[in-house]
Amino acid sequence: MSEIDLETARKVAHLARIAVPEDHLPALATELSQILTFMEQLGEVDIAGVEPMTSVTPMRLKRRPDGVSDGNMQARILSNAPDAREGFFAVPKVVE
Repeated sequence: MSEIDLETARKVAHLARIAVPEDHLPALATELSQILTFMEQLGEVDIAGVEPMTSVTPMRLKRRPDGVSDGNMQARILSNAPDAREGFFAVPKVVE
């Protein structure tokens, strides 16, 4: 079982940018110790032969064909431009 001392709990709170009053540090240390103990228990579970999964329900993501297109929205996109010429955004020259 892993035990977290008060100094480690104080450091974790500082790194997490959490303001923890001094009187709450013992409770935080206890909770962190319980979390570490639970993680150690999970490490003891035999997972040989268990396939990794991304979801508890078997499903396949929707797919679309991977094709290159211009989006067919050039006119709509350029309609927002303050200055557009010949199908491109026109910007002022910044280099002399």
